[in-house]
Amino acid sequence: MAFIALGVTGGIGAYKAVEIARGLQKNGHEVMAIMTRAATQFVGPLTFEAITRREVITDQWKSGANADIEHISLASTIDLLVVAPATANAVGKFANGLADDFLSSLFIATRAPVLLAPAMNTNMFEHPAVVKNLETLMARGVQIVDPGSGYLACGWIGKGRLAEPEDVVAAAEQVLRATPIGERGTLAGRRILVTAGPTYEDIDPVRFVGNRSSGRMGFALAIEAARRGAAVTLVTGPTRLAAPPGVAVVAIRSAADMHAAVMSRVAEQDALIMAAAVADYTLAGPSAQKVKKQDGDLTLTLTRTKDILGEVGRLPSRTQGLPVLVGFAAETHDVVNYAKGKLEKKRADLIVANDVSRADAGFDVDTNAVSLVSASGVEDVPLQSKAAVAGRILDRVEQLLLAVPARNAAAKA
Repeated sequence: MAFIALGVTGGIGAYKAVEIARGLQKNGHEVMAIMTRAATQFVGPLTFEAITRREVITDQWKSGANADIEHISLASTIDLLVVAPATANAVGKFANGLADDFLSSLFIATRAPVLLAPAMNTNMFEHPAVVKNLETLMARGVQIVDPGSGYLACGWIGKGRLAEPEDVVAAAEQVLRATPIGERGTLAGRRILVTAGPTYEDIDPVRFVGNRSSGRMGFALAIEAARRGAAVTLVTGPTRLAAPPGVAVVAIRSAADMHAAVMSRVAEQDALIMAAAVADYTLAGPSAQKVKKQDGDLTLTLTRTKDILGEVGRLPSRTQGLPVLVGFAAETHDVVNYAKGKLEKKRADLIVANDVSRADAGFDVDTNAVSLVSASGVEDVPLQSKAAVAGRILDRVEQLLLAVPARNAAAKA
């Protein structure tokens, strides 16, 4: 159970913060609400007091002994600060170190992790000043829950409305599972690149050749690596999954895009985990115009895509064990034998093999069962959540990293 401070600022999304407080409580956490003066114009403090069964803080200048340092006391006791909604004004204060009310003072004083859920008009969210402020905060380790798109209170349609309460609560849980402030994660100082999802190979502007990968396994690996303190880059094909907090996301579409994104970054990485389902073949020449239906059959000429895993395996730095190289083998039969062959051919350190013909494992489900194939043998991981499987894979990655130095020693300082 964690003690969470819930900051509520002055936006119409403040009413959703009530459900965020309730969701956090349902997960067993203690919640204290801090409301700005503007927030009280949208929702009454009594509502949060009734939900949290705690006094709601609305004034930095509350009378009484030691009232002027209450934000310092609270800052040292909370496990997490969640601000939802976070208006453009609040984001600007946080990014620029302004402390003119209780919430902004608490933000500066606390060393607990911080999660912001921005909500504002579309033009405000896209304004260069707001974009820069959010980038500044993310660079300092603040986690962001992206706003949703749709009808806004101002009557516009676009991106800017507060994320749904369940999404904010889920993001808070991810942050709480991360390494506590002041403690070193087991992967602190390491840089890890994870690939995820499918690639789409265009036939024409309308159609493409793809596969059924949802990206869930790769996203679970990225989340787990970040939880252990690594600096994580996630290169992902098209997916409906929300960007994991605290992870640098690079969105790609084709196998060629994936190749370019990985190879331009691999020299900085301590480990590469290739969980994406990258197309083996692509169209020799996709049509610039929609291909029209015609009598008879249609023949598509496919050409081989670049072998990213094999190319990394042949890098000169691999003779020193960098980056640690993990590949995936999605097979429908003779799974382990194919994985053993792939391990040798690609010069990888570990191959994660799974039978994608199973209905309860592999593509587009929440569970997986895999075999971890390495030079030391085969370890079977029984059916469980992909998050749990990610933990087993990262355990092996940690063991492999013990034998090699960090790429960037400054990252460990």
